Amino acid sequence: MITDHDLVKNTTNYIKRSITLKILSVGFLILLLLIPAGMIKGLIRERQSRRDSVVTEISNKWGNSQTITGPFITVPFRTFFKDNQGKTQSNLKYLHLLPESLDITGVMNPEVRYRSLFEAVLYNIKLTFRGNFKVPSTSQLNINPKNILWDKACLSLGISDMSGIQDTIEINFNGGAYQANPGLKTTDLAEAGVSTLVSPLAPNGLNSFSFDLDLNGSEQLSLIPVAESNTVKISSSWPSPSFNGAFLPASREVTKDGFSAHWKVLHLNRNYPQFWEGSHYKVPPSAFGLKLILTADVYQKSTRLAKYSIMFLIFTFAAFFFSEIINKRRVHPIQYILVGMAVLIFYTLVLSLSEHMCFNLAYILSALAVTCIISGYAKAIVSNSRFALTIFGLLTILYSYLFIVLQLEDYALIMGSVGLLVILAVVMYLTRKIDWYDVETAPQENGNP
Repeated sequence: MITDHDLVKNTTNYIKRSITLKILSVGFLILLLLIPAGMIKGLIRERQSRRDSVVTEISNKWGNSQTITGPFITVPFRTFFKDNQGKTQSNLKYLHLLPESLDITGVMNPEVRYRSLFEAVLYNIKLTFRGNFKVPSTSQLNINPKNILWDKACLSLGISDMSGIQDTIEINFNGGAYQANPGLKTTDLAEAGVSTLVSPLAPNGLNSFSFDLDLNGSEQLSLIPVAESNTVKISSSWPSPSFNGAFLPASREVTKDGFSAHWKVLHLNRNYPQFWEGSHYKVPPSAFGLKLILTADVYQKSTRLAKYSIMFLIFTFAAFFFSEIINKRRVHPIQYILVGMAVLIFYTLVLSLSEHMCFNLAYILSALAVTCIISGYAKAIVSNSRFALTIFGLLTILYSYLFIVLQLEDYALIMGSVGLLVILAVVMYLTRKIDWYDVETAPQENGNP
């Protein structure tokens, strides 16, 4: 006769031996550990935000990312209308003329500034502008010539952060020298910049200009192609530029000693004409340029690293689970949690160490420490040296493979996918002869509670 005590005992033994329940409990533990994994990702974002705030603070004192618009000529003209009382009133509007040709050459001198653990990329660039304007005929302008104030024409240059200007700007226009002053006539083309009155304009000829610009900035430089034909040549000693914006260089050369790039942009490549009134067109979408990037961005690498946390939890837990099946030694859920926490501490360890040393060295030291800890713990709880060596080899392969994936940014997805397929195939091969129904019902030796 089966007593209640025997029934409870048999049920308890079944639960302890049930593979299905074990898989469900391990899966639940993995989901539970995703909470601290998400907290680690939040920590990475917090440190990155702190870095960005420090970089912004340094940039504000040196010069922010610069966007240069122009040069362009702004000419005021009068329009007349009648008010509600029938009286004739006048209003002042602005005509914007863009260059016929523009040639820009420059040399960028970068430097890295440090504050505490963080670094910011700054630059000083010396640019030379040369080109000419061709004034359109009054029939093209569709404006009464008597209402155009040619003597009030201004040559303007848009500069997004005026604090970066390092020297006076002397503009040579049609043989005359003009000192640029802060401020623009209007903000139709740019929010900030310098300008100067120029006269006289040659309505039927070319109006040539040239000037130099000494400018500080940080990380990024953008130019807006305002001329019919724009040619830009920039060289620098920075070895890792990122060319971005609406147009890529027509030719470029990047080496460990620096880079040189050449852009050629026509007015047909953009969506605004050579002259217009007011703010009918917006020029910022046509901006192009470059960004000085830090190849050792530890926060970007740490973020990519943390995305693989669930994969490491699954494979590490799977190794311990199969150890239970093969060695007939049960692993307690608390022991799974301790192993999972060791896996997750790897990511915070990499982050903290990489702020003080090379990322690759921080990765190797962290992976070695976590691998040794988990392998030693596996030896202690399972009492099987072969299993401990298996865990050590598995983690070594996983961390080595992840390290390779991090280095191959362009092939990270395909390498990750192929790696997962290979690992799955190996697991299927090793477990192909296990009779899971037999394992489910077979008695197990007494092991850890």
